[in-house]
Amino acid sequence: MKTIKGLIIGVCLLACAAQARGGVNMPAFSLPAALDGTVVASEQYRGKAMLITFFATWCPECVQEIPTLKELHAKFQQQGFSVVALSVDEGGADVVARLMRQARINYPVLMADRTTTRNFGNVVALPTSFLVNKNGQVVKKYPGYASRSLLERDIATVL
Repeated sequence: MKTIKGLIIGVCLLACAAQARGGVNMPAFSLPAALDGTVVASEQYRGKAMLITFFATWCPECVQEIPTLKELHAKFQQQGFSVVALSVDEGGADVVARLMRQARINYPVLMADRTTTRNFGNVVALPTSFLVNKNGQVVKKYPGYASRSLLERDIATVL
């Protein structure tokens, strides 16, 4: 019962964060990079605005948004912004690394685990992205594909 109640509260908090200016603190994570397995901790992004995006290589909409994410990462990187992709691929890091090389992805891609997807409110639909302000708070959730114009406008508000 405690677990279900905590899960419901977590989902509600993230849903409410999508509407709030401040938001709730982003769940901490420490995950291996898809390319080389180096462990990357969320703490490394302290003071940066981020777009955390959950994706999979087999998801057509996820692959479709890669060019937009690359452009946004490049455009806003100097202003303290980073796209961070969290792969839920069960085929392993090799599959993800292959896509990264083919698509020339310029932002970090980490291998998510069940704990991370659960901590972000049980991410089940792909892609799902979360906009995080420089204070480390989730301020908006994007279930499904989000347009470049929407993301660009929202990113500008957290910089």
